[in-house]
Amino acid sequence: MKTLVRDFIAAVNERRPADLPRYVAADVVDHNKMIFGEPDEPGAAFEGIKMQLDAFDPFHISIEELIQESDRVVARLLMTGEHTGHHPRMPEPTMKPFTVEAIFILTIKDDKITEIRAVSDRLGMFFQLGWTWPDAD
Repeated sequence: MKTLVRDFIAAVNERRPADLPRYVAADVVDHNKMIFGEPDEPGAAFEGIKMQLDAFDPFHISIEELIQESDRVVARLLMTGEHTGHHPRMPEPTMKPFTVEAIFILTIKDDKITEIRAVSDRLGMFFQLGWTWPDAD
């Protein structure tokens, strides 16, 4: 299962979104949306990843630690990038870099990621990119 997670991260790092179905189930449930504007439906994580890659180039995820238990892998990650493209939260690129930590809990069934739970330093990311914090709805 750790190999699957490493391969998934490699596909993201190598900007190969067409390969994601090899690692992620078509109906994957993403409990923590990766990006504002991502549809709230099974499988929407694919669009969220594509939106991240469109907004940040370069974008890189470093695996700091992987812990496996039962059908889950916990990944402690370091994400770096530069805001060079359109992002629903901030359409005009700031051309600023960011470095943030994140923790993903990935559920794996039938050799595919079926569920994603994630937390990341979004406040730190917004601060580094010069974005304004969204208003509470």
